[in-house]
Amino acid sequence: MTKTEMPEDLKRAFQLVIFFGFVSLLGDIIYEGARSVNGPYLKTLSANAAMVGLIAGIGEFVGYALRLASGYFADKTKGYWVFTFLGYGLLITVPMLALTGVWQMAAVFMVLERLGKAVRAPAKDTILSSAAKKIGTGKGFAIQEVLDQFGALLGPLIFAGYFAATGGGVKTAIDYRQAYGIFIIPFILLMIFVWIAYTKVPDPSKLEPPKKDGDPETITKLFWIYNIFSFVTAFGFISYAIMGFHFKAAGVISDAMIPLFYAAAMLSDGAAAYAMGHWYDYLKEKLNHHGGGLVTLASMPLLTALIPFLAFTDKPWLAFASAVLWGVVMGAHETIMKAGIADITPMKKRGTGYGIFNFSYGIALFAGSWLAGILYDISLSVLCWGIAGVQVLALGVFFYMEKEIKGNN
Repeated sequence: MTKTEMPEDLKRAFQLVIFFGFVSLLGDIIYEGARSVNGPYLKTLSANAAMVGLIAGIGEFVGYALRLASGYFADKTKGYWVFTFLGYGLLITVPMLALTGVWQMAAVFMVLERLGKAVRAPAKDTILSSAAKKIGTGKGFAIQEVLDQFGALLGPLIFAGYFAATGGGVKTAIDYRQAYGIFIIPFILLMIFVWIAYTKVPDPSKLEPPKKDGDPETITKLFWIYNIFSFVTAFGFISYAIMGFHFKAAGVISDAMIPLFYAAAMLSDGAAAYAMGHWYDYLKEKLNHHGGGLVTLASMPLLTALIPFLAFTDKPWLAFASAVLWGVVMGAHETIMKAGIADITPMKKRGTGYGIFNFSYGIALFAGSWLAGILYDISLSVLCWGIAGVQVLALGVFFYMEKEIKGNN
């Protein structure tokens, strides 16, 4: 590699990270905006609460479970960009909700949107990882997460702004359909950004840095230990939906403050992701090990265990602290955990690696949230200490993982 080629490779890597950042921003505008009102829209179409819950559950299961298959086939075919285009293309189902008149058809579109997430996620993360490893794995995923969270804030605000602009009162199915239709604009922009990203780097493997001694040739023991750690700590990560339910049920804060607390969580998510991404890269270099950055996750079980003790009180300032802390932990999940997979799996197996990780992570979130909801109705004390116990287990797995990293250094 000549002196002139290296800066060009770095430039293309930065461009790909930035373009994918804007793709994520636009994607989050579309699907986070839709998900903020899908429940109320289904209600206007006469779906009952049980059906709304079932539709959401099926969507989340499809969105995570099928990543195992899509990651495997993305690796097998090397068609990472094909899976990325198809997955993002299915976001057309959000503006197409403007054409629905019965809840059954709306449900199909909502599940298809989650299917798109399953199709694209492992392939997109694999493409992004090649560029991120060129500029710093943690930094690359952190930049993407910051822009991603900005989109997650804008999406619901677009719906809120439209509803405010069209007057107060109860919104009808027609109002919702008109609002869904607006999202054709960010969808078109998103597909343009995906196309530009493809033309810039049609073969992302060419950005992959030269192999170093000790880099994995296949999926290793460290990968499986890391997935066990991720599963356990995610299983004990309380969902914001349950936190928000408590804030309302216990009268901790007003209804209007609940989404504002969530906005604060998204801001802390982005800030923490950016800081931890840089710290991840620093530790990776300092320990001189491809998995060294994972040591960044040392504090995650402790912080995660603290969240319910802050959230499930009657003090607004403690509730706010829990929301901010929840955002910090989520920032680590979305940045460090994804960066880790890139560094401990070889390029030829990375789609499979992301598929396995996303599948187990999704199952952990689903099962953990379901169990937390049951325990909430039984006893807040049992719920809080139960989560603490799970995180103690996660900490034990972490120390075993750290031993594996340093033992192979």
